[in-house]
Amino acid sequence: MTGNSDHGAGAAMLRAPRFLGRARSIAAPGFNRWLVPPCALAIHLCIGMSYGFSVFWLPLSRAIGISAPRACPDLTLAMALTTTVCDWRVSDLVWIYTLFFVVLGASAALWGGWVEREGPRRAAMVAACCWCGGMAIAAVGIALHQLWLVWLGVGVIGGIGLGLGYISPVSTLVKWFPDRRGMATGMAIMGFGGGAMIGSPLADWLMGRFAGPGGVGVWQTLLVLAAGYGVFMTAGALGYRVLPPDWTPPNWSGPKTPADGAAFHVPLQLVHRTPQFWLIWLVLLLNVSASIGIIGLASPMLQEVFGGRLVGADGLRLTDLDAGQQKAAAAMGAGFVGLISLFNIGGRFFWASLSDRLGRKPLYGLILMVGALLYGLGVPAFASASLGLFVLAFCVIASMYGGGFAAVPAYLADTFGTRFVGAVHGRLLTAWSVAGVLGPLLVAYMRDARIAAGAAGAGVYQPIFMAMAAMLLVGLVINQFVRPVKQRFRVAETPADAAGTAAVVAAGPAGAPSRPIIVAAAWALVGLPLAAGAAVVLGKAMVLLG
Repeated sequence: MTGNSDHGAGAAMLRAPRFLGRARSIAAPGFNRWLVPPCALAIHLCIGMSYGFSVFWLPLSRAIGISAPRACPDLTLAMALTTTVCDWRVSDLVWIYTLFFVVLGASAALWGGWVEREGPRRAAMVAACCWCGGMAIAAVGIALHQLWLVWLGVGVIGGIGLGLGYISPVSTLVKWFPDRRGMATGMAIMGFGGGAMIGSPLADWLMGRFAGPGGVGVWQTLLVLAAGYGVFMTAGALGYRVLPPDWTPPNWSGPKTPADGAAFHVPLQLVHRTPQFWLIWLVLLLNVSASIGIIGLASPMLQEVFGGRLVGADGLRLTDLDAGQQKAAAAMGAGFVGLISLFNIGGRFFWASLSDRLGRKPLYGLILMVGALLYGLGVPAFASASLGLFVLAFCVIASMYGGGFAAVPAYLADTFGTRFVGAVHGRLLTAWSVAGVLGPLLVAYMRDARIAAGAAGAGVYQPIFMAMAAMLLVGLVINQFVRPVKQRFRVAETPADAAGTAAVVAAGPAGAPSRPIIVAAAWALVGLPLAAGAAVVLGKAMVLLG
């Protein structure tokens, strides 16, 4: 049983040519498993642009006025959805962020079982259609100045693409790399963190090319991005392969203990009845909530905490600085955001790979404990003593935030087996949806309350740091209660379960053996844009490092 939703909307939406199905994507003899991670990266680098959509907010806030916003003082959110004479406010546009992550979690949970049955190729193609099609619909909405159409296109339809695209490679990677589960999923999910690093500068450059007296260039930019992402995601989807029966990695002797998930699986309909699922759900919720809100305020936080110290004017608050000094401080804030982005991306690979050595539960215990210590002791001390240590502490926090995302698919595979890990991961991502609302609201409310109470500088954020530390400590305690699933929930694994389905066996292999030049080319196609994006971000960060 996988839920009626998998058979209704899933079956209708997702009937596509047979060559996209699991049965037609079995790997041929000689297939190199290292071709699968770049395919996953191709998908995640595209949908990861969801993190970079803030690049559009200010241009869209003057889409009618062009040089300055055409404001309507009595505009409400309901009126903003359909107005054609008033410019949208940034507060109207940031709802797209909420839609992104709420719909991502809901769609991943709703269609996770379908993804497991149909395989990663079809799921990734549907994700490409939803993400790129949603951007195209949003472009029409911007051209017509209809905010409801933008919300529907990129927020809802695009959000479905985010959910399906995010989980599509998980099960496949876990099965191709039973010896390196953390590293494999870390490589793919690293791309989601890096998508904005590539997409934001590209979008900014495109808007500069398309902007003119008649418009700000956003809708044209979205169409170009949709076309480019469509090509990239299609290539990644078609490159996916599922395991042939009885395949094992070279020189691998198999799992050391049944607890790592290879000897059994938990049926999907029973997963949510186990305490382990909800314990891991809470751990992910608390880890994400404790970081997502405050990382979203990284630039203003740095400027408000350090004020004049950023520009050599010790003792002055940010509001006391002149225009030139405030501009210099803002540039340093942007550099801080760039550094956090790089550590968020690198942490997804580093911490997930480390989990292969430490184990998933100890890894989560480590990042939760270190995060709590940094928030509770390190960051408050560094705020009054050292800019460099303050920045370093938040870079480490950002790396662990990303690492928590990247290690959780392997944690689930260890706990529930690999048979339904993609569907289980989809359901677990509802914790991300909740955290995407809870974390930012909590941080914003506490910040506003402190400012209203007359606090300034580091005093605004000290209670927030303490609250984040408390959340991580609660997560640390909860993580200790995760135990192996009881025997009554387990079903013995068979070779057919591990490889996929009987239909895969009957269909025969697809494709040809992998040549080294093809593997190298695939990695270059995803690695070069990622390196270029990292160079741009590091260039901005040099303002702060300097």
